[in-house]
Amino acid sequence: MPEYLAPGVYVEETSYRAKPIEGVGTSTTAFVGLARKGPFSSGAGDRELPELLTSFNDFERIYGGLTDLAPTTTGVSNTNYLAHAVRAFFDEGGSRLYVSRVVGNGAGTAAGNVTAAGSAAEKAVRFLSRFPGTLGNGRIDVRETLAPATAAAMAKAPDGSLLLTGAAGAAVYHLKVGDSWHSAAAPAGPAEDAAMLAADSARVVTASVTAIDADGEETRYDGLGFDRSHPAWIGHAMALAPDRRSDHLHNLFAISVGESVSALELRDALFAAARPNAAGELERRVKLTGGLDGAAPAKADYARALAVLAGMQDVSIVAAPGAAAYADAKAINDLLIAHAEAPGAYRIAVLDLPRGQSINQARRLGGLIDSSYAALYYPWVVVANPLAGPRRRGIPRELTLPPSGFICGIYARNDALRGVWKAPANLVVRGALRFEIDINSAQQQLLNPVGVNCLRYLPGRGYRVWGARTATSDPEWRYVSVRRYFNYLESSIECGTQWAVFEPNGERLWANVRQAVSDFLYSEWRKGALQGATPREAYFVRCDRSTMTQNDLDNGRLVCLIGVAFLKPAEFVIFRVGQKTADARA
Repeated sequence: MPEYLAPGVYVEETSYRAKPIEGVGTSTTAFVGLARKGPFSSGAGDRELPELLTSFNDFERIYGGLTDLAPTTTGVSNTNYLAHAVRAFFDEGGSRLYVSRVVGNGAGTAAGNVTAAGSAAEKAVRFLSRFPGTLGNGRIDVRETLAPATAAAMAKAPDGSLLLTGAAGAAVYHLKVGDSWHSAAAPAGPAEDAAMLAADSARVVTASVTAIDADGEETRYDGLGFDRSHPAWIGHAMALAPDRRSDHLHNLFAISVGESVSALELRDALFAAARPNAAGELERRVKLTGGLDGAAPAKADYARALAVLAGMQDVSIVAAPGAAAYADAKAINDLLIAHAEAPGAYRIAVLDLPRGQSINQARRLGGLIDSSYAALYYPWVVVANPLAGPRRRGIPRELTLPPSGFICGIYARNDALRGVWKAPANLVVRGALRFEIDINSAQQQLLNPVGVNCLRYLPGRGYRVWGARTATSDPEWRYVSVRRYFNYLESSIECGTQWAVFEPNGERLWANVRQAVSDFLYSEWRKGALQGATPREAYFVRCDRSTMTQNDLDNGRLVCLIGVAFLKPAEFVIFRVGQKTADARA
């Protein structure tokens, strides 16, 4: 309470209403899988948090495009499943996505030596890819640029600038240290006469670098300096560990400069084998090799990628598109389920079956999974290959992709159009040309009871998701919409009542908690998410002496009992039709 020590009129603000509970997001998704480039967690103490993506263009900039991978293990599909799943996710209606990159054993980082191989570490210079993968097997084009320097320009030149004077064959390099110019060969020596340097055909020397990855994508750096004190030193512009997050995510290539390499030595190393271009500028090309995508990922590789997602509180859907193509598919699905079932995770795992499974195989594999926090979809989806074209006959015109990327996007579309309480089924799969297997009603009758959700072609209605069950044997949590809605309720109430922690545990607090939760559930009932003609039929909230014992109070526990009547989907719509006579009453 405030202290009143002097006479006067005091106005205070107070609140007579319970703090509102705001519903949390339900469609933010996280994918784990192989990518052509980009940051990843190695599990060696680093915590490389994924970046939130809002479009497929974001994914391309950070993790590479749709081009196939090149795993070192023979017999493994090289389709870039993750990239295609991200594209499908956004095409189907998704809007927010995290990607945690998986890197298999044996992945290599591309590099190209500037100095001779075997140079001492403190004198070595080389270009390298910042992330492992074959996309780093590109090249670096370096060009020396010379700009005429007047006395005024030399005075304004930044610290660390390199200056060239004299004619060809008798050229001398000079370095700016502080406000003075010195011989680049001996920068600690006496200062030189700036006016005399300017009169001797002075030219400011900088470097232009064009980094080109294996797909031909270019990143250009102009006006780079050779000395560490230069504001645009090449070692900063192409740093192995950039200070800016955007540079860390988007810049694939870096340069490594030994600690003892001087400005002149760096310049000489970069252009040691250079040739003049048509403009008389020296140019050199450095090829990078050794980039490898690694072997097919195993369970441990996916475990590291999933561990990074544990702290992302806004994620509500997780999937591993393409994991079903690898030998550890069952173990990876178990990891996804354990991740979704973790206390306080409030997530659901969208699972795939391996490609090419028959109905009986799908039924058997579906029976091996029992979790209300997982949903299983079958079969795979055939789509048009975006990489194919009339002049690219060696590339197949169609691709068969796992359904999880499509389904996660459909979840997000369903939440935006209707709400998380609506079963994400009877919705069109927008990108489908067809499904791998054409499932009929009799076949689905074998799969539906074991929790395998089918994707089906329905004549006149297109390609649709025709199932909304979780992979559980518990009838109370049979439907995806029930599990996802309770995740939403629990997470929203947990986040919206954090203010109650350490408040005095008495009648006033209990009343505020009851009011806050009741107001939130009333809003849900008004939206149509709960059963009942009245709020009393839809839910109840109790937080009083009937829900807490004195032992609870003594141990600082507030117990609130909440019950909701949830709407389950009309999975079986039955019309009973019978004959009647003309004079019979209805």
